[in-house]
Amino acid sequence: MATDDDLSAPLGQGKPKKPRLAVPPLVPRVIAAILGVCLAIFVLWVVLGNDRMGGEPSAVVAVEEVQPVAPKPAAAAASPQVKPAPDALGAAHDEADKPPGGKTVTIIDGMSGKRQEVVIGQPAPAPPAAASPPAAPAGGVDQRLVETTRHGPIPRIGSDGARPADVYARHAPPGGKTDGPRIAIVVSGLGVGASGTTEALARLPGPVTLGFAPYGADLERWVARARGEGHEVLLQVPMEPFEYPDNDPGPQTLLTALRPEQNVDRLHWFMSRFGGYVGITNFMGARFTATDQALAPVVREAAKRGLIYFDDGSSPRSLTGQLASTSNAAYAKADVQLDVVPTPGEIDAALARLEALAREHGVAVGVATSLPVSIDRISQWIRAGEARGIVLVPISAVATKPKSS
Repeated sequence: MATDDDLSAPLGQGKPKKPRLAVPPLVPRVIAAILGVCLAIFVLWVVLGNDRMGGEPSAVVAVEEVQPVAPKPAAAAASPQVKPAPDALGAAHDEADKPPGGKTVTIIDGMSGKRQEVVIGQPAPAPPAAASPPAAPAGGVDQRLVETTRHGPIPRIGSDGARPADVYARHAPPGGKTDGPRIAIVVSGLGVGASGTTEALARLPGPVTLGFAPYGADLERWVARARGEGHEVLLQVPMEPFEYPDNDPGPQTLLTALRPEQNVDRLHWFMSRFGGYVGITNFMGARFTATDQALAPVVREAAKRGLIYFDDGSSPRSLTGQLASTSNAAYAKADVQLDVVPTPGEIDAALARLEALAREHGVAVGVATSLPVSIDRISQWIRAGEARGIVLVPISAVATKPKSS
């Protein structure tokens, strides 16, 4: 029990203190001496040691002199060539693998021990013989019919009067059937999707005319292939519809609000996308083709460059027929749109109407998109139509011809 003295005494006073551990004064001196000796040994090792790189990774290089052979007359400066490293057993390379006239340097990685041989001073190989220019591929572009613009090459009438619509036209094979109702079919929208374009080229015969959209990738290759397989080709030109810009055909669309020279410049941009086509055709464009001031310069430009203007028949208000006549342009127009309703039954009914028109007037033109169902029904109808005496022809065979100047 605490006494009064314990309660009144100051805190920590009045109690015996514990003795402290005394460190002999000699111990710090011994520790300092040991550290000094270690430091001196390290300094002597750095100064007198043989490692001049101070512990940096190093490589051992062995230089082996190779006896040179007789130099070639025209030896060029060599660029180093790296040879594969020896195998894990250290087997030497065959002497035949060593190039003449150089030194083989073996580099050994100081960290991993990996070996690699480098040949220096080896003569450069002789340059290959000059190659002859490649031949133009099947379906290539006739350079007589090319004009260079700021957008690239576009078609023109040749200095000898040759017209692209004639030069790139498909010529009927000798002995082919010419009597009977003639039908031209244009399938458009190609070049945008590889699968649809491949399907059309695989299933549609050569007389079917193919329309290529200007926004596809690798268009020149697709068009060259199509022409090489006997198809005539049309360039689709996006034109302003009534719903524009809610319904937008794409960049560089020809517009009624632009000046004529602006629309012609945009037309040149489209024309430069690929070559080898017999004509141009509208993509959409109900408002544009119904506006005389906007459409007339485009039709005149097509006539000036020896191209066919093909109207896809999608707009009953189109003025292309009248303007083609006054502009002396080759012209054709679709009579039946084959896949307005893209179902097998409706497409078959549209093909039946097309055949009836051909039998009544001697010639008819149909147009369709490159939907798989359209390609399927058209290809089957063509095979059956041959037995009924139908003559399938390209678009150039039914287009009106321009008057000779």
